[in-house]
This record gives sequence, C-alpha cells and structure tokens, in this order.
Amino acid sequence: MELKECRALLDGIDRQMAELFEKRMGLSEEVARVKLENGMSVLDREREKAKLESVRAMAHTPFNAVALEELYRHIMSISRKRQYGMMEEEGIRGKLPFQEIGGIEKEGARAVFQGTEGAYSQEALLAFFGEGVKASPVETFRDAMSIIDEGAADYAVLPIENSSAGIVSQNYDLLVQYENYIVAEQVIPIRHCLLGLPGASEEDIKNVYSHPQALMQCGEYLEGHRQILAHPLENTAVAARLVRDRQDRTAAAIASRHCASLYGLEVLREDLNTNAENSTRFIIVTNQKVFVKGAGKVSICFELPHESGSLYHVLSHFYYNGLNMNRIESRPIPGRPWEYRFFIDFEGNLSEGAVRNALHALREETVNMKILGNY
Repeated sequence: MELKECRALLDGIDRQMAELFEKRMGLSEEVARVKLENGMSVLDREREKAKLESVRAMAHTPFNAVALEELYRHIMSISRKRQYGMMEEEGIRGKLPFQEIGGIEKEGARAVFQGTEGAYSQEALLAFFGEGVKASPVETFRDAMSIIDEGAADYAVLPIENSSAGIVSQNYDLLVQYENYIVAEQVIPIRHCLLGLPGASEEDIKNVYSHPQALMQCGEYLEGHRQILAHPLENTAVAARLVRDRQDRTAAAIASRHCASLYGLEVLREDLNTNAENSTRFIIVTNQKVFVKGAGKVSICFELPHESGSLYHVLSHFYYNGLNMNRIESRPIPGRPWEYRFFIDFEGNLSEGAVRNALHALREETVNMKILGNY
C-alpha cells in the first residue's frame, strides 16, 4: 500500500478506538457509581491483574503482548482517575485530618533548634519567629523532634536542604518516624567564614572544625589548602566554641561571622563557600495537624509496590489534577535493602479539591503514604 492509503486506514481505526475508549470510560463511570453506593474501593488489584493477563493472551506476538499490557495499564489508570474524581464530586471522600488555621502565634512560642548559640538553625529560628520567641538549644535533630512530639516545645526548626550540598537526609527520615508536621519554612543565606583565635593567621591553621555539610560546602577552599585537616562536628557553632576553648592557634572553625563575635574569635577569611549563592532551607515543625490558610506547598512521602511502572502511574495523578510537582527525593528504607521511600513536594493547598483528589488516589495506590505538611 501507499503511505497515504496506510494513513487513511490508520485514521479510520483511530476514530473507532476513540469511540470505543469513550464507551469504555462511560462504563467505568457506571462502575464508579456502583462502588459509591456500596462503599467499595476504587483500586481492585486482583481484578486489574486478571485483566492484564487476559489482554496479553489476546496478542499474537510477544511484542504485542507487552504493548497491550502497557496500553491497558494506562487505560485502567485513567479509569481510576475518573472514578476518584467522581467520588470527590460526590463529596464522599471525607476530609483530610488537617485543620486550617489563620496563622502561627510567634510571640512567646516555645521553639527548639539543634546546636548551640550561634548555630545557623538559631539564626533561622529568630528570622522566622522574631525576638519574642522562647528559644532553646538541643543536642541532636532527633532530640528536637522528640521534644515537640512530647509537647515540651511548640516548634522545632530543622535544616532540610542546602542549595549546594543537597538534602539533610537524616531529617527526611525523622519526618517519617515522628508524628510531627511541617507548618512553615525559612530560607537563610549561608556565608561561611574561617574563624581563628585573636592574633592567628590563615597560614597558622592546620585543623579546621565544622558541620559535615559546611565542610562539603567549602570543599573547593579545603581542596586548595590540603595542609588543613577537616574534622566534622555536630554543629558550626559547636566548632567555634571548641576553637575558643582549646586556645590552639593552629585550630580554626568554619562558621558564621556571628559566631566570631559570640565566641571572641577573629575572621581569618570570609566567603569560603564554593557557591556564592549558598542558602539553606529550614522547616518549622509542630506536633499538630494544622496548615495556615493560603499555604501553597504540600509535602508527602510514600512507598511503592514492586510493580513495573508503579512510580510512573503514581506521578500521573499530579498531571491529571493539574498540580505542579517541584521536588522528588528518594531515601532507602531501613532494614529493606534496595527498597526506597519517595518524598515529593508539590504546589497546592489541602482545602483544594484537586489536591484532595490526588492525595486520596495516592493513598489507595501507594504504601504508607503520609502527608508531611502544607505550608
């Protein structure tokens, strides 16, 4: 056949397929109505598994068997999305367990941060809450999460991501382990300095102390000064205090200019950051399931069954609901080698129908989904 004739035949088949697809979607809506009336779940994994096996058997070649299975995975996924939408339209999906509030009471709030006085976390805390906050330092990020989980403090301020060093993976894991939720975020610029004892010079320094992320963010400087040995500590402010207490001219800390004045040190060099636009995003966490009216970002996490295309189909719920996903991260699941938990940020508010629809669909099609916050 000529190409023109082939295309004409294809157009005819496509019209038939489109017509049959719409008929199938109409029947899917009837199925949804039955499920609505009987309180049944949208996703029936056993039914879908049987359907995929049957369509594979209809194919006449191995290639077409795989292609038909993929096609029907898409068709059934689209059908489920319509059914979720119908349930949302009928208002029977129920409300998400989060309460909308007018704002965060900052004056007199009890907030904790990891580290000691002068830490970047304290700087982020003060930038968000102001001077009227009752701020307290704790030793570890886990301590911060435990304290608000127990109600001994209202909020914890935790670093979650740096623009050059990436995510703070430990805090992603802690968000899963504790029933605490993100209510706000605060971004602050990071300007690392080399701090030494008064009278010391940069040439004297043989050992430098700082948080591992800070050492990573100043990697180019340390690479160019290989005579300096880097030593990780739990916090940049702790490093500055250590240098002050040791009174060793060969020791220095990588920390903020504020730490220099706080601990009586001198700035031996400024702007050690490899990235001049270095900044860190901090999250403000509470033990209450609340979100501020007008919040524009939702964070969630979930696990997935070991099935071909499972992540692809899950992510399509954002597309079908018109939601913009702006971050996805994965973390290994402890005790389960080569299995991962996914963390996603997307634009939206828990009061919006499209957001609720997507979240209800994700809850049915993923494992252990958790809303980490709307902020």
